[in-house]
Amino acid sequence: MNKRAVVVVDLQNEYLPTGKLALTGIHDALNNAARVIADARNKGDLVIHIRHESTDPDAPFFTPGTDAVQIHDTVAPAQGEPVIVKNFPNAFRKTDLKALLDDHGVDEVTVIGAMSHMCIDATTRAACDFGYKTTVVHDACATRDLEFGGQTVPAAQVHTAFMSALAFAYASVLPTNDYLAG
Repeated sequence: MNKRAVVVVDLQNEYLPTGKLALTGIHDALNNAARVIADARNKGDLVIHIRHESTDPDAPFFTPGTDAVQIHDTVAPAQGEPVIVKNFPNAFRKTDLKALLDDHGVDEVTVIGAMSHMCIDATTRAACDFGYKTTVVHDACATRDLEFGGQTVPAAQVHTAFMSALAFAYASVLPTNDYLAG
């Protein structure tokens, strides 16, 4: 029998409309993430919360010691659930995430959170590269508009591009309802 962990990446106050990096669809992503987390808890799956924090106390966002770096109440860790603080997009880089997964005998990782084009992408690719069977619940993730070469790429297109790239070779990419039905 496979052992699964849900890795909740960076669902923090900084990404709300009141934060400095407001994401498109963040409230829907939070609600879907809460459903995925509740399902994992009911099944006895490991739930690991990842919290991004800058190493610079004067950083323009994810500033240490501010409310912005706190995990949003909708997906707050339950008593005893691990919280890993990271300083890079990849939640495995210079953290105990892999050791924690391995210590619990995890071989399947489900990734949810923010931002689709950064930390979800980096963490998902690393999970796959480490040999975990990886799933991304795409509507439990959110992103924002990006700019490149003087053009704005709408968040929906950013999200679609990154989810399609992950689905090509790194992960199974599912909506919440399909994930929960599986």
